[in-house]
Amino acid sequence: MSLCVLHSRAREGIGAPAVTVEVHLSGGLPAMSIVGLPELAVKESKDRVRGALLNGRFQFPAGRVTVNLAPADLPKEGGRFDLAIALGVLGASGQIRREALDRIELLGELALSGALRPVSGVLPAALAARAAGRALVLPRENAAEAGMVNGLTVYPAEHLVEVCGHLNGSAQLAPFAGGDGPQGDMDYPDLAEVRGQDHAKRALEIAAAGAHSLLMIGPPGTGKSMLASRLPGILPPLTEGEALEAAAVRSVSGREPFDPQTWRTRPFRSPHHTASGVALVGGGSNPRPGEISLAHLGVLFLDELPEFDRRVLEVLREPLESGQIHISRAAHQAEFPARFQLLAAMNPCPCGYLGDPGGRCRCTAEQVSRYRARISGPLLDRIDLHVEVPRLPPEQLSAPAPLAEPSAAVRARVVAARELAMGRAGKPNRDLGPRELDRFCTLDEGARRLLNQALQRLGLSARAYHRVLKVARTIADLAGVDRIGTAHLSEAIGYRRLDRTPQG
Repeated sequence: MSLCVLHSRAREGIGAPAVTVEVHLSGGLPAMSIVGLPELAVKESKDRVRGALLNGRFQFPAGRVTVNLAPADLPKEGGRFDLAIALGVLGASGQIRREALDRIELLGELALSGALRPVSGVLPAALAARAAGRALVLPRENAAEAGMVNGLTVYPAEHLVEVCGHLNGSAQLAPFAGGDGPQGDMDYPDLAEVRGQDHAKRALEIAAAGAHSLLMIGPPGTGKSMLASRLPGILPPLTEGEALEAAAVRSVSGREPFDPQTWRTRPFRSPHHTASGVALVGGGSNPRPGEISLAHLGVLFLDELPEFDRRVLEVLREPLESGQIHISRAAHQAEFPARFQLLAAMNPCPCGYLGDPGGRCRCTAEQVSRYRARISGPLLDRIDLHVEVPRLPPEQLSAPAPLAEPSAAVRARVVAARELAMGRAGKPNRDLGPRELDRFCTLDEGARRLLNQALQRLGLSARAYHRVLKVARTIADLAGVDRIGTAHLSEAIGYRRLDRTPQG
């Protein structure tokens, strides 16, 4: 009888809990069993492992093989444990040396030929392996993703035979020595390409500086989508820790291949208005992150906001406040981060031309109210800025392009304002709590009277009142002043567009 112990990683949310793979050989009729709460794909591993060992010219033990994936109460899924199970069989039967197994962690799915196939969720596993002080052996296709983690030794391999040669000392695997992606400016669309719309650009700058949510209202074709796509280009650059956190969400989603050239870019997600609640917030029998988590530390753009199903939009309320989403299923629970910046666009009325100078709109006040009622009051209350994006006059569109302020200049002001907020409270102004508002958003007597009048005329809720203060704090930061003045507060109140009557 013989026992071999190896180390691997499961996938749980965006975490990678440790899994100890124990392989035990004993006498009896030939059989192989896998225990430790494996799902079907893990149970099928025994057939993949058997085929890989035989095609790699190894001997498969003739007795009983028992594989335990500990801890037993942690669900195991996918083919990520194939490599560890195969090496455990070889180690328990004495076909490879076991001295180095305690210093490495193993990930990888096996083909019947013994070739290694890539798996998802490698980045969280790489971070956890570094914290545990072990090296990571994995398929070559996953090496660039794991190589993003500084201080981790990564051994990429293409075949089971290569890993066995490394463990036996006959042919060492070369550590991965790739770069960590681009270090300069990312290739974002430039704000200077948008003609006119100075008011909307100002609102976009305020939203970027304070991480505020923004709703743009205007007729079709006025530049709302162009403005939205340029928000990531004026946001502060991601730190290495933030970039790894956002990339970890994309890694566990398994929706798109990892690109080492774009892992430092701000996420920008724009789901179609037919998206379901599960697509937006995540879910499934084995929970996966949705669009709001894929937009973590980036931008979630919802175009044609009233066209989304109302029940789908309502699920945004919790993550907008908490910055995370909890998904519960009968057998699985998961928690995913969702600190995204909400950016939305909508038409002013069903036909889209309310307020157009050409008089094209024939919508009644009742139709406009019914259209806007598709967005619930509680959700609208959580959007900090409402700004109009009107149609530009033809002469402004046909004239030679004027010199406009590029994204780099706007980003410099945004970074300076964000640094003021972080130095003051350790968080962007959007996340200030009630006590911090009392401390950092003090008003003089004139500003206080103005705010009280706005509360009475617009009927603002307590939440909207706090959000006006947060926006005013951001405007003051952009101006580089410590105290909120009447001008800052007046501009912040002006961005509560939808708190007024539909025709007002």
